[in-house]
Amino acid sequence: MSETNDLTSAEARIWRAFPRGESVDFRAAEEEDPALANAWGAERTVRASVLRALLIKAPQEEREIAALKITGARITGVLDLKHATIDAAIRLSHCRFDGVPDLYGAQLRELNLSKSVLPGLTAETLRVDGVLRMTGCRMRGPVRLGGVQVSGALFMEETEFTAPDDSEPVLQLNQAVIGADLWAPEMRANGQVRLTGASVAGRINVQDAELNQPGGTALDAQNLNVGAHVRARRVRAQGGVELRGSRIAGRLDLLHAHLSHRGGTALRASSCVIGELWLLGGDRIEGALNLRRSRIEIMNVEPEILPDQVFISNLTYTVLTPHEPAERRLPMLERDGDRYEPYGYEQLTAAYRHVGDDDAARLVQLAKQRRRRTTLTWYGRLWGYLQDGIVGYGFRPLRAAVCLLSLMAIGSIAYGLDHPKPVKAGEGPAFNPVFYTLDLLLPIISFGQESAFAPVGWHQWLSYTLIITGWILATTIVAGVTRTVSRQ
Repeated sequence: MSETNDLTSAEARIWRAFPRGESVDFRAAEEEDPALANAWGAERTVRASVLRALLIKAPQEEREIAALKITGARITGVLDLKHATIDAAIRLSHCRFDGVPDLYGAQLRELNLSKSVLPGLTAETLRVDGVLRMTGCRMRGPVRLGGVQVSGALFMEETEFTAPDDSEPVLQLNQAVIGADLWAPEMRANGQVRLTGASVAGRINVQDAELNQPGGTALDAQNLNVGAHVRARRVRAQGGVELRGSRIAGRLDLLHAHLSHRGGTALRASSCVIGELWLLGGDRIEGALNLRRSRIEIMNVEPEILPDQVFISNLTYTVLTPHEPAERRLPMLERDGDRYEPYGYEQLTAAYRHVGDDDAARLVQLAKQRRRRTTLTWYGRLWGYLQDGIVGYGFRPLRAAVCLLSLMAIGSIAYGLDHPKPVKAGEGPAFNPVFYTLDLLLPIISFGQESAFAPVGWHQWLSYTLIITGWILATTIVAGVTRTVSRQ
């Protein structure tokens, strides 16, 4: 190839170092900024075509392991390794690329682009048998890694992703398969990050990352599969975070996170299977929270974090922490639109019973009946108000006892002061005001008093009142007992 016959001094130096795996460092100082590579001269400029020829030809030396290790070079042209199989490790750190490297379908042993500045990267279906490292890179165009397979870890900590326009995501990792961790703390993405259908065997760490796509989807990670935790502490997302259909075996850790998508859904984790969800200590979510149809073993959520819209239809969870009074948890159920969803109340009740807080569980059930009452016809609502006022829908049975005792006292005193006349004089039992009142109040039990005496005037109106009230109390008490027995 013509490039190998006319090597510059910098290229010749690289050519000699490659067979022995030696490093070539062109930097004048360690803190040099590769973004200023336009000022670098020919003594540290390398043609991408020469690097391609070197990697394809792969000159060897006996008992040495070849590797391409360059630091602080300006690489002109396009590094084209489409469909190439490269056995040597590649490290191009602190470099400036003038063209977008094309690694589509390539098979590499290891690739390290740390601290380099690139106008983008095309590497769909790339296969890396070791580690893919892009630590501290500055990507000035789309990074296309769809379908990439990395047997080791993928490192992108402190990496910046930007693009001239937002016509496509700045980072595409859709359908990627990572054999270890995806490590990207303090990553900065000005545009959408796409992880749809990706599989990560280990952890995902995006702690302190910034994801900016205002008005759109900042992170599209639908159907993501993670074998361990997702650590997203203090992450700042301007735009929606989409996790619909994902499976996270460990913890989705959003401790001290800031999620904002005003007018849209800030976090959609619907139809997910998650070990633990942590929403603690951060700012109040700006935008809706959607957890519909998900299964979460442990929900660690502070009430203050939740936004005005929380969609939890058919959400299943076992434990809800931190332990809060029912009054602080109930608003979460009332923010799921105007529809009455009994399942949410049942889940919250089960969570309180799981920790032995039966009082809170009863309050949730009472709130469920009151919410259901709003969906009934006017006469159904009237009957509901009556049940609520007398016995709290069966969850406050002491109210019925107090009502019965109060009515019994009123009737006993009233009839004790002025006895009703007997039906047949000289026949029947002697009048007893207490048992006569009980005969009127209790619709089933009979002490023989009611049939033996015939009230008139105000006695009669009082008896009507006691009979009607007794039937209402008896019906509501039976309904309450039925609910208690069915819960047990």
